[in-house]
Amino acid sequence: MNQIPVKDVTPGKDNKTQVYDLYAKREHIYVKYYKGFFKNLRSGAGFVLLLMFFTFSWIQYDGRQAILFDLPSRQFHIFGLTFWPQDFMLLSWLLIILAFVLFFVTVFAGRLWCGYACPQFVWTWFYIWAERITEGDRNKRMRLDKEPMSKEKLLRKLAKHFIWASMAILTAVAFVGYFTPIRELIPSIFAFNLGPWEMWWLGFLSVATYGNAGWLREQVCIYMCPYARFQSVMFDQDTLIISYDEKRGEKRGRRKKDADYKAEGLGDCIDCQACVHVCPVGIDIRDGLQYECVACGACIDACDEIMDKMGYERGLVRYTTEHSLSGNKTKLLRPRLMGYLAAVLIMCSAFVYALSNRVPIEFEVIRDRGALFSEVSGNLIQNVYTLKIANKEQVDRVYRVSVEGIDGLTFINEPQVEISSGELLDYPVRLQIDRNALTQANSSITFIVETIDEPRVTATAESRFMGPAPSR
Repeated sequence: MNQIPVKDVTPGKDNKTQVYDLYAKREHIYVKYYKGFFKNLRSGAGFVLLLMFFTFSWIQYDGRQAILFDLPSRQFHIFGLTFWPQDFMLLSWLLIILAFVLFFVTVFAGRLWCGYACPQFVWTWFYIWAERITEGDRNKRMRLDKEPMSKEKLLRKLAKHFIWASMAILTAVAFVGYFTPIRELIPSIFAFNLGPWEMWWLGFLSVATYGNAGWLREQVCIYMCPYARFQSVMFDQDTLIISYDEKRGEKRGRRKKDADYKAEGLGDCIDCQACVHVCPVGIDIRDGLQYECVACGACIDACDEIMDKMGYERGLVRYTTEHSLSGNKTKLLRPRLMGYLAAVLIMCSAFVYALSNRVPIEFEVIRDRGALFSEVSGNLIQNVYTLKIANKEQVDRVYRVSVEGIDGLTFINEPQVEISSGELLDYPVRLQIDRNALTQANSSITFIVETIDEPRVTATAESRFMGPAPSR
């Protein structure tokens, strides 16, 4: 039998051992200033989102803050609606709907959420802007960081970090203002009269915003956000993505503006690196689709500007699909996309229906566990119940309580009860009936609670009326 020779790979005394460091130190990305359509679109979207975030907590509705998540009272107020812990299912529905909307948008047009609406990048672009106005554009910032510390450098750095810290503190105050009324929070801050949880969240959010948007930036998207990892599962060859047209751009090379570059075997890409210098995550879109890409369109604007200067056609880097790049026709209506759309429409319809038919009364009936029934004077059988009634509306209400299910059943207590907004009332009631009117020992009854003024709201709850077995 032939023996297979075995090679000795044991390092000898003279062999040098190579050590590889698997940790890559973050390199600061100097984003270059640019102009273009997608920048204007992203800046407009970011401005609207920032305006909403910082101003919505100041809006008043019906005498209180329009959007307030009142955790101590376990009430979420959103304009005319108040949600209680019992409405958690509606919140779950809403989160599922938003997830499917994200899936639909991703299948159709890639990471539009990341590029135009993600809070991480909305704040990151603001911090990049602050960096540019205090330290200058890309090349100037790079030179400044290499220079030794000087008075000018110190002042520029202090100005940048002052804007960063101010934005971080304002962000923390605005966020906490959705949980503690903002008109009470601001005076409490200046009076140094904050509770421990408010102080904790103000400090934590300030540090988190300063660190994430100022220092970590793209690291949050690349390493911390799960969306970058599973987005490829939702992509297909008809998904709208930002791509470099390799057929048109290659071979890359520099040339004079009026040169016959085609004769030199060159493509439209002049290898100016403009698309790389404006990318907030520091990738080269010419290397193909990468999970780090946040689809912000910065590389498109930068490339289009260069194409205009060279007199070439725009679109070397553009929003397109893999099918379009390969010369095939993009399929807009495809099964997976239509499936997500159908699911979103169905769930939105169900959510709107459930929300519009939500009864703003929490009603529960608890039977007295001390005795199944009792006999009172006059040959009457009595059952005792406790009605738990919660007024989930934002106004005080007067309710009428009644019962049905057995003929001759008498409601002993006062049939009307007033409950304040947000109050949970334990209301004991007694029901009596003549012994001879009972046809069975265990009968089904229904309690009814309804408002006596407009708009009319009604809630029901079933229970049992117990009595002795009727004599035959």
